[in-house]
Amino acid sequence: MNGVLVDDGARTGQVQLTPDIRRRLLVAGVVAVVGALAGLQIFASSRGFEGPLTSLLDDFAGTPKSASVPWAGLALAMVGLTNRQRVIALSSAAAIDVVVAAIRYLAGGPLTVGNGAVIVLTTIGVWAGWKWSGEQRRNALMGVGLGALLIVATKFGDVWLHITVLAGPEVLDQYVQLADHALGNPSWVMGNIVDATGAVGYGVLHWVYIELPVAAIVVALYQLRKGWPSHHLVRTFLLIGLIGPIFYILFPVVGPIFAFGADGNGFQVGDFWPSVVPFDPTPSPMPFDDGTPRNCMPSLHTAWALAIFLHSRQGPRWLRWGGTFWLVCTLAATLGFGYHYGVDLIAGVVLTLTLESVLRDPERGWGAFRIRLVAGGALLLAALLLSYRYLAVPIAEYPMVSAPLLLGVPALFAYAYLRTFHGRAGAIGTFPDPRRTVP
Repeated sequence: MNGVLVDDGARTGQVQLTPDIRRRLLVAGVVAVVGALAGLQIFASSRGFEGPLTSLLDDFAGTPKSASVPWAGLALAMVGLTNRQRVIALSSAAAIDVVVAAIRYLAGGPLTVGNGAVIVLTTIGVWAGWKWSGEQRRNALMGVGLGALLIVATKFGDVWLHITVLAGPEVLDQYVQLADHALGNPSWVMGNIVDATGAVGYGVLHWVYIELPVAAIVVALYQLRKGWPSHHLVRTFLLIGLIGPIFYILFPVVGPIFAFGADGNGFQVGDFWPSVVPFDPTPSPMPFDDGTPRNCMPSLHTAWALAIFLHSRQGPRWLRWGGTFWLVCTLAATLGFGYHYGVDLIAGVVLTLTLESVLRDPERGWGAFRIRLVAGGALLLAALLLSYRYLAVPIAEYPMVSAPLLLGVPALFAYAYLRTFHGRAGAIGTFPDPRRTVP
């Protein structure tokens, strides 16, 4: 019976959702998202910055904030369509983009794209819900839903960055920078390395850094090329984007180039980064400006790049090499551009592995193996943040003890994750296909 799918939910006793319950959950989810968008729009308008609904309107009829995110969302929607429908949708989106971009450019606006992708994505969703039925409708709406969630998530994220400023008038960079001494101040080291690579090195790293969604879409489309597996990259990506920014409020940090460099707008400790490493054994919260997001702890770019790396392991060689390249370059960029400290990256790694432990292999249920990993990851992340804040001085003064702990304990957690979810594949680095089949 080659290729026959196993109903793991029935075999493991998991609750199966009826179509009626699915519809109710879908309606509830849509209402919740629309309500949240409206609430954030009202809040943003009252504070004088762009809200999510205004940004979405620009995606339809103005200048899109991002050229790649709308097309990434449309690419996800292609998973639920036939080849003929994909050709029609993509060509229509491209034609709309060319016309709108040309009009905008001739009118004196920027030369960018994205309108066509959003318009066609919305059209597919409306048409599928109105005209199609059965499996065709379900697949199309699942693809449109994932694509729309990706776009909407970026709108939530933009507003949240403004909220981090309002919630964190003081930042904790002095503590984090002090703790980073135990790791050898990697941001200062990488800053000098990036400077030495010149314009070419900077250009490559900058492109990799800002086009992280493109790499994610490549991996996700490979995973979704034959349907809907039990777990895929988009789920992890969205959950990281949902959970990660909460820590921006709990632990406000702006980054080396702002707190210790030339971009501090007069609020920085001094112009130290990346030439001089300061050492102040009396750290304190420091007031900062009302324009720089407190979006360092943890490093979500590291978290997302690690998720891309993990999910690329189940693909062919070119995908595995691509995932490795994106992870290495992202780590180099986050440090080398002065956006993050080394300890931010450690927290980002722990966050990704914890959330992956929540999502991976859902057919195995919630046994002790998963509870241990999720609880352990959550406790480890909390311990890291508390140590950065309250033990920064001893961490910096005793690097021979603190460095092995900062690196070794997360490494042990990563090993436990790999043994739990990927040991069955026979070798670390070769991940099983998330679709289960009976030979």
